[in-house]
Amino acid sequence: MATPARYFQEGFFYHVYNRGNRKQKIFLQYRDYERFLKRLKEYKAEFGISILCYCLMPNHFHFLLRQDTEIPLTAFMLRLGTSYAKYFNIKYEEVGSLFQDRFRAKLVETDEYLLQLSRYIHRNPKDILPSTPGVELRDYRWSSYPAYVNGSADELVDPNFILSYFAKNNPTGDYQSFVEHEFEEKNLLSIKDFLLEDI
Repeated sequence: MATPARYFQEGFFYHVYNRGNRKQKIFLQYRDYERFLKRLKEYKAEFGISILCYCLMPNHFHFLLRQDTEIPLTAFMLRLGTSYAKYFNIKYEEVGSLFQDRFRAKLVETDEYLLQLSRYIHRNPKDILPSTPGVELRDYRWSSYPAYVNGSADELVDPNFILSYFAKNNPTGDYQSFVEHEFEEKNLLSIKDFLLEDI
């Protein structure tokens, strides 16, 4: 059965994510993360993609991005996924599919969802940080969050679009409070309601 076509539009925002086949790890060493980010930077320029947020986890990744040209998002993701899978399989002498399936993508249709999604992506490392005492969310190096709250240089993202939704006198501090404060679940837009399947 043919895989159904997906259509992506110029100027629209998308939540894009994928995970390892059988939930296996896709990043085993620091150099793997670095290689992925290097290619991400290269291909976002080549295919006209803006990345607002990202987070790489041991067995999956999340992006909040915008397609800025008519070049479809699928071309960008195909190049990124294929390039990294080839690198991984050669390095670790593996064969077959690295990723579980083709990437998942969800159209971001409201400002509320855009902001809650950025929070969700940046909070992803919270489950693994307790295993590294002294490391806080803002220190997680495989995420765009340090660029938002520490002013860390990150050529992959420009935080200004998301930060423009927050108070002009202290957008960074307000955004950090928004991300790190433990809200009651009933007061949050449930991101899981929008995922095609749980990571």
